[in-house]
Order: sequence, then C-alpha cells, then structure tokens
Amino acid sequence: MSIEEIKTEEPKWYVIHTYSSYETMVKANLEKIIENNNLQNKIFEISIPTEETMEEKANGKKKIFERKKFPCYVFLKMIFTNDLWYLITNIRGVTGFVGPQGRPMPLTADEVMRLGLAKVAVDVDFVVGDEVKVMTGPLESFTGNILALNDQLQKARVNVVMFGRATEVELDYVQIKKTAPAVTVETVQAPVTESVENKTETDAE
Repeated sequence: MSIEEIKTEEPKWYVIHTYSSYETMVKANLEKIIENNNLQNKIFEISIPTEETMEEKANGKKKIFERKKFPCYVFLKMIFTNDLWYLITNIRGVTGFVGPQGRPMPLTADEVMRLGLAKVAVDVDFVVGDEVKVMTGPLESFTGNILALNDQLQKARVNVVMFGRATEVELDYVQIKKTAPAVTVETVQAPVTESVENKTETDAE
C-alpha cells in the first residue's frame, strides 16, 4: 500500500491502532527503532495516556489501579514520511494508522487538547513536603504530602492517606492544590477583677 507523502516539517500528533494489550510492546519497539535509526529528529514523543482509578476488591478494600485511557491506541508526535509509515506499520501488533481508509491523519489542535496530549506549563509554588489536596479524579478531596516533583512532566508524587493507610500516587500539577496552613489562635484569659458592686459592699462592712 502506498501513502501519499504528507508535506510538512512541523511535528504533529498521529494515532496508530494496535491489537489489544499490545500498546506497551509497540511503544517499546518504537523506541528501539528510533534509537537504531537515529530518528530522534523525526519522532519526538510516544504516548499511551493513562489514568488512576479506584476500584473495590472482593474483600471490600479499595485499591488504586492505573489503566489506559484509550485501549488499543498509541499516540505519536512526529514529522510524517512514507519511510516512517513503512517502519511503523510493520511493527508487530500495529494494525495501522488512524485516518480515512488507513491514511494517516494528524490530530487537530483541539483534539490534542481534549485528549490531554498537550503539556500546559503550570506555575506552582509547591515544594517537597507540602500538604496538598486532590481536586479532581478518583482521589478527589483526599490530602497528602508531596514526596517528589517533576517540573518537566508537570507531575508530583504524593503520599496520600486513604482509609488510614498511606499510598504513593502520581498526580498532575493541575490535579492538586496546596492546602492553607492551619491558623492557631492563642486564647488569652482576661484577669479576674473584683466587681465594683462586691468591692462597695466590702468597704461598707
């Protein structure tokens, strides 16, 4: 099958379809192809979006699992060429590119944002040790302390306490908010003074 060359020097996001449970293996094979063929200037990023979800086990205990948001799909940020199409579609587990009649079709800017592929830098004042509250996702409203920060990926590793047990989870910066420090109010007891009325009665006696 021949694919019409897409004339672009700007990297765009493309989607490839894989057999079920082959996503991780396809990603690993792609990374090897990039390294062996010096394609770092053609394929810039490989993504398998995941999310953490809380599930209840048979014994009633709840546990956090990481699952793929889009099973059977791998996302590539690349400068498309026919040579790359040939290499990628011949990887074991790949069924083809997503697009009309199998023709690779780059995602639109809106699709990239909706799928969470675009990394939006968030200015935060977090530091390791800060207590934060989870604002979105399955752990919403839980609090924990930051163990590590990754500004490049905009992710924090947080020790969240759930049901009396601490669990380490990875969260996006946009999912957490620094909690306000507790305000302690010192209570000052006023000195006990004798009332004027009692003092007057005592003087009269």
